[in-house]
Amino acid sequence: MKREAALNLKESTATRSKKEISLKILLFVLFAILCGIILIPFYAIALASFKPGEELIRYGLNLKFDLSVMSLDNYTYLFTGQHAYFTWFFNSLLLTVVQVALTLLVSATVAYGFSAYEFKGKNFLFICVLLIMMVPFEILLLPLYTLIFNLGMMNTYSAIVLPGIASAATIFFFRQYLSGIPKEIIAAGRVDGASEYGIYLRLILPIMKPSFAAMAILNGMNSWNNFLWPFMVLSDERKYTLPIGLKTLLTPYGNNYDLLIVGSFFSIIPIFILFVAFQKYFIDGMTAGAVKG
Repeated sequence: MKREAALNLKESTATRSKKEISLKILLFVLFAILCGIILIPFYAIALASFKPGEELIRYGLNLKFDLSVMSLDNYTYLFTGQHAYFTWFFNSLLLTVVQVALTLLVSATVAYGFSAYEFKGKNFLFICVLLIMMVPFEILLLPLYTLIFNLGMMNTYSAIVLPGIASAATIFFFRQYLSGIPKEIIAAGRVDGASEYGIYLRLILPIMKPSFAAMAILNGMNSWNNFLWPFMVLSDERKYTLPIGLKTLLTPYGNNYDLLIVGSFFSIIPIFILFVAFQKYFIDGMTAGAVKG
């Protein structure tokens, strides 16, 4: 009987192991297919960046690899031609760095207040944060534009940065993340004589690295790709961000597809670098922020 039980247990374990292996193979194939689908647009625009603009006008974006029409002329034009591409590029880079840094700092501080302290109206204020998340930005465009105009901030970078530094979605994410941190850490800091600012800066912020990484990537992507609001408040071409600058290459009087395609492909690099720099913490931050609280 014992021998039969051992054999049955061995067969059951072997069957379970085969099922687990099959499941892993199936998931690997599925994610490989999804990865391929996601990479197809990047492959298409990468190919187009080596082709003249006439090819794009004639055939559109395609996956055809044709060495007879491919060259480095577009990249030569990008780095040596007479255009304002890199002015737009560095404008966007500056705005993204400043906006992400301020958004993370302000939103994390607000979220820490919601998580660490009890005060009158706390739940009501947090409900207001949740309600703001449900309001599409397009509804806020007109009143926000009127406010910026009345403050005399039109055609300034402050008009782009300030309205978004207290991001409702980022505050919510940070608050959920902080809800999973033991309150004993804060109590221990107070017992040791640390100030409230010291507790926040020395104890809490280092623990929040994964959440900062996740939000840095998401806010960085939003800021880098932001088109509508900067387009409404900026009028000086020298202050244009990259999305606005690329849009100006398409006009009723002529289209500069050579610069548009290679410039669009080159604009992916900062976001790619941002993801690579923070990917170590990205999954941990997203997972923790989703399940804690």
